[in-house]
Amino acid sequence: MSNSPTGGPPLAADPLTRAVLELDEYASGFGWDRPPRLFALVDTAQLRAQEPGLAERLGLGDAGNGAEPGSGAGAEPAAQVSYTPIEQQELPEGQPLDEFLGTIAWPDAVSGCALTVERLMLPPAAEAEVPEGLDEAGLNAWVTEHPRREEVRMTVGVLRDGSREAALRLRSKDAPTEVLTGPELVPGLARALAATFD
Repeated sequence: MSNSPTGGPPLAADPLTRAVLELDEYASGFGWDRPPRLFALVDTAQLRAQEPGLAERLGLGDAGNGAEPGSGAGAEPAAQVSYTPIEQQELPEGQPLDEFLGTIAWPDAVSGCALTVERLMLPPAAEAEVPEGLDEAGLNAWVTEHPRREEVRMTVGVLRDGSREAALRLRSKDAPTEVLTGPELVPGLARALAATFD
């Protein structure tokens, strides 16, 4: 984890990591207790070249100037790879996330995708405390009542080439400098997102 001298999201050299951190910061602006948000990741230089009108509407000048998805997030000089997140329509209520992701097919112009979602987590030591014989609903109820539960926002991004990155923000440590990043933090969700490109 690296820190930003400006107090914003941590600095990152990798384009996918930058995009994921910018999306984490974007989602944090809406506060907690929000539904999942899905984003297409589009190569910023290709977007400028192939859809100049759209790029202009999104505020993507030659060097980019925005910091929110759909209006220049991640935009940098064309010599460097960067990804512009384009927020998709709201996810359907009541449909399990894995089922919904199984219905997605991206057009060729989309380089990757990312998702922000909130969940409850328990520390690894609590796994030994899980009562036996719980169904999914029972397990969810047990986790919800556990005194050591943590609310976490996960932002996971994947690219067509298999690259992946994740950012985790705990509600109890809700600051840009406390965001954890790494490609293997949320492997199941990363696999589900990658499958949308199969």
